[in-house]
Order: sequence, then structure tokens, then C-alpha cells
Amino acid sequence: MEINIADQSEELLRIKQRFGIVGNSPVLLHALERAIKVAPIDLSVLIVGESGTGKEFFPQVIHSLSPRKHKKYIAVNCGAIPEGTIDSELFGHEKGAFTGAVASRKGYFEEADGGTIFLDEVAELPLTTQARLLRVLESGEFIKVGSSEVQRTDIRVVAATNVNMLKAVEQGRFREDLFYRLSTVTISVPPLRDRGNDIRLLTRKFSSDFAERYRMPQVRFDDEAVSLISHYRWPGNVRQLKNVIEQIALFDAGNLVTADTVSAHLPDISGDYSPAVSGVTSAHSYANEREILFNMIFRLQRELDNMRGELDSLRRASGEIVSRQPADMAPRLLAAPKPLSEPQSTVIDTIAVPVDTHAPMAEDVPNVAPTLEETERETIRRALVRNDGRRKSTARELNISERTLYRKIREYGLE
Repeated sequence: MEINIADQSEELLRIKQRFGIVGNSPVLLHALERAIKVAPIDLSVLIVGESGTGKEFFPQVIHSLSPRKHKKYIAVNCGAIPEGTIDSELFGHEKGAFTGAVASRKGYFEEADGGTIFLDEVAELPLTTQARLLRVLESGEFIKVGSSEVQRTDIRVVAATNVNMLKAVEQGRFREDLFYRLSTVTISVPPLRDRGNDIRLLTRKFSSDFAERYRMPQVRFDDEAVSLISHYRWPGNVRQLKNVIEQIALFDAGNLVTADTVSAHLPDISGDYSPAVSGVTSAHSYANEREILFNMIFRLQRELDNMRGELDSLRRASGEIVSRQPADMAPRLLAAPKPLSEPQSTVIDTIAVPVDTHAPMAEDVPNVAPTLEETERETIRRALVRNDGRRKSTARELNISERTLYRKIREYGLE
């Protein structure tokens, strides 16, 4: 359900326009309304949400609507500062406090006195720094590194994190008392996938802004492309959507964008709703091949289980036949099997298994195993046939992404 623009407060519309916030989803507007309501009250605020959701806008909104708006606003990324220097960055240091400290330096808490400090990725703070921060929040006091003089600061702290703080507290990675101090008011920023039609609004905005900024023809999206964009999970949220749309706006300027084009710019992960995978990748990734191989193995395992069940049935039937044979035939039936090169007619005739006389003999079958590529191609071909050529259904059956399927279809000439 989307909230009509006419139903939004004048202040909410003004804030959205001022900070370039796009969207009318109820979850987003609820978060903005909480920020507007808490802004005039000098309380600590904790903003939680996944990476890329736009958490950095909320402390700016809070500062701009607070009595501190004419004082300094400082944003600090706690995860980007090395552990050895974080105390110096936040609280300052005296000359000679450590190697390289050639002069005294003010920290962010001293610089922003009277204003607001935004601590992004606050869960990354070391435990020793968390103790210093707790003291600032409780008494407004801090001590520079290398000093014994207590200093005071009047500052409002707004923190943000994409970490589950309760779990971090349970694991001993974050102080429980600091968590409750920071989360006097909590604002939850929704992930992009929960914002409904906002995805389409943001897509139009990003493509339009890119075309205007670089004076390029604007792209257009067909219905299938819009549907793919709307239903993709966007694990990187607004940040990821912006990057993808700008890539499309650059390489397909002036064109009609199809679902295939969008899929080619999405991360090559299995399915629409897989989480983002971080880390450095090698020049060539075998993730797609592994996906197909694993699925083939699972399918073969199921087939083997079925064959094992059929063999068990045959063995039971064979046992019943043997039990009904005359005594003088039993030794011949229970004897060890002869080599494959010799006829096996005795056992076959006794079990009475039907034989296809037109099937090739074992000696006629070449003993050459199919290659990985041949097996992969045949698996994809059969899946396409089963799904009447519908690529989305085929990708779902094989448990691979549509982009991987498109690439494999082109690679094996299965169009």
C-alpha cells in the first residue's frame, strides 16, 4: 500500500525534497516521521538497517530540525578508522602521546561541541573505545589520548549500524550498557525490497539524473525489464540499484532496455533472492559450473535411489523364483557370476527379465565418458524441453540465475 502525496504532511514533503529522498512507501514514511518527531528532543538515536538503505540521510534530517542545527555536524565512519587510531580520532591526543604525535590534536567530540556527531558502523568500535564513548554519553566527559585532564563536551550522538546489535551484545562484541544508551530511540530504515513501487520511482530518478548530468539520451524500460527490476531482491539496496541503473544508462543510452539487458548487469548469483556475496573474486569464477554440477549430482542421486529401489524389487522377485525351483537347480542359481564375456543366460532365463533384442550389446558400446561440457549441455537442453523453452522456469528448475542460463544457452548454441 502506497501513501498518497496529498496525505503526507507538509513538513514531510519538504524534508523529502530537501534531502532528495524518493519514495512513498509506508515503511519509509514511518521512519522519516520518527526522525522528524525525535529531532527537537535531545536524545541519542540508533538507526538500524541493511547496508545501502540510506541510513546516512536520517542523522542529517535530525540535525537540521534540532536546536543544534546552527552548530557543527560531523559524520564519522567507525569501520574505516584503524583500531589503533580510533581513540585519537574521536577524542584527540596530546603531543608525544604516541609515535608520530608531533602536536596536540582535537578529536571529533571536541570539534563538534554543541552540535551533532554521527557514528556510522558503530558496532565496529573496539571495546576500549566503547567504554570511552559510554562515559561521554553519561557525563559528557572525555580524556584525550596521552592526557590526564578531563574535558567536557555538549554533543548529541546519532549512531547507525547494519549489525544485529542484540546478537553482538550476546556474543560480547558490543557493550550492553552502551547499546541501551545509544538506542534511547531506534529508527529502522526499511530494505529496498520492502518498499514496493518506490523501486520504480528510484529507477526513473536515477536514469533521468544520469542522462541530465552527462547530457546523454535517456533510456526506456519495457514491461519485462520493469518487472525484473521490481522483483529482484536488491541485496545492496538503494546503493546497488543506483549503480546498476547508471551502468545501463551509460551503455544503453537512448535504447529500449529489455529484461535480458537488466539481467546482464545484475550480479551472477543464483535466483532473485540470494544474499550479496562479499569478498575478492578471482579472474575466473567457477560458481556457475559448480551450481550446475551440484544440481546434476543431486538429480543423479535421486535416479540412483530409484534404480536401487527397482533392483531391490527385482531381487525380491528373484528370491521368490529361486525358492520355487527344484533343489538340483539351486546350486546353479547361487553360483558366482561368470565373467561378462561369457553368456549369462542361465541367470537371465531363470529370473525371466525381458531383454530388448534391438539394444546394443555391452561390447558394442564405446567406453568413452561424456565430457563436462556435453553433460552440462544435455542437462540444460532437457530442462528447456521439459519447460517448453521457458527460460525463467528452466532456471528455477536448475536452481541457477537467468543470467547464467542465458549465457549457457548462447555458449552451447541452444537458442
